[in-house]
Amino acid sequence: MIPKSKPGHVALLWRGDRAMRDTITPENTRLKHIFAALKARGIDAEPAVFAEEFLYEVRAQLMGCDGVLVWVDPLSDGRTRARLDPLLRAIVSQGIWVSAHPDTILKMGTKEILWRTRHLGWGADTRIYRSVESFRSEFPQHLAAAHPRVLKQNRGNGGQGVWKVERLAADRVRVLEGPRGSMPEELALGDFVARCERYFENDGLIVDQPFQPRLPEGMIRCYVGQDKVAGFGHQLIKALIPPPPEGPDSPEAQPGPRIMHGPDAPQFQRLRNLMEREWIPQMMAEVGLTREALPIIWDADFLYGPKDATGKDTYVLCEINVSSVFPIPDQAPDVIAEIVLNRLHTPSGAIG
Repeated sequence: MIPKSKPGHVALLWRGDRAMRDTITPENTRLKHIFAALKARGIDAEPAVFAEEFLYEVRAQLMGCDGVLVWVDPLSDGRTRARLDPLLRAIVSQGIWVSAHPDTILKMGTKEILWRTRHLGWGADTRIYRSVESFRSEFPQHLAAAHPRVLKQNRGNGGQGVWKVERLAADRVRVLEGPRGSMPEELALGDFVARCERYFENDGLIVDQPFQPRLPEGMIRCYVGQDKVAGFGHQLIKALIPPPPEGPDSPEAQPGPRIMHGPDAPQFQRLRNLMEREWIPQMMAEVGLTREALPIIWDADFLYGPKDATGKDTYVLCEINVSSVFPIPDQAPDVIAEIVLNRLHTPSGAIG
């Protein structure tokens, strides 16, 4: 094992190029507030820029740390985490903790979590297709008997591989993908099914949820530090909403700003209580995660579901983000730093 620096030394890891790696400092990065919060607690932290081209250089750097906090998307400019995740597992084997650990991401940071936890209070009528054959045979039948559906590939970000699908006729659909600027398209159902078959490559799958009619009221992003809510973000989104006549580049087609709120924001206290008292513990039990294995920072995206019998809002989970959670509320850097401080005093090899 490579000798480590003094206890309390961590690295913050994200994707970049050689120029960024050579010039980055804790003060000139978007994570500067997290660096500052760590420093205020006496924790040494350094930036670690990752790219496949200099993977072994990054490995040597991480081996000198006590812990690593990771901000790397599952998909970015055609690149995946295929080489990063084995690296992270290798450093964990040397007693260095990682957040979020690749195994934790697989348990709660992919779309499969929507199916595994469909019976919880945040769930919906959720289906899963694990093979091309099941998707071909089952999805058309389900679409014929239901309202518009939303299909999601298992791993992705930025709306990639997320489709709203509406049945127009027995063999024809209207579809709209999630990325900004996407336009609706009408095509044969069989052609759309064939287009989605690539999502099953490399043990992939597709999750199928009902479209939520209250989508125009916005998305609530619930930020969580380990198992406690650290804040909220509310945003009027445009994904899966057809663009106005002016086109996808018009001001009317742009999403609203994400308005950040602290954990005590009164309008979100019901959601906070549900998360902390019910849904997070239930999710942990369902997927087999301990509190120590939860990510130091993660978020759950909710849409408004139908009102309940008393007129209160319900919430439908549409995604959990684990691998690259940013931006974050103003309160979150202190939450992250406090959890890191506690984690540095747990036995080596703990993951999260």
